[in-house]
Amino acid sequence: MSISAALVLFAVIWFLVFLIALPIKVRSQQESQHVVPGTPASAPAEHMLRRKLIWTTIAATAIWLPLVIIIVSDAVTIQDIDIFNLWGDGKYG
Repeated sequence: MSISAALVLFAVIWFLVFLIALPIKVRSQQESQHVVPGTPASAPAEHMLRRKLIWTTIAATAIWLPLVIIIVSDAVTIQDIDIFNLWGDGKYG
């Protein structure tokens, strides 16, 4: 695995985790009973973005690191998951 492939894998995992984390523990302005004029009542009262960024980075690293170790060590190869024999005899083409 090249460095650029590892960085792309981390970026994909990070954004997936971030999109999952965004709606967690969000209270609307209506729930907090403080609606700012000009905004919808369903708008978030406090988004806690800094905390979510930190936890997203921690969770993404915890997911990414074992994947990189598995890929680099060849513990699981294409032939292990090729149930339709698309890669033939292992020569990748």
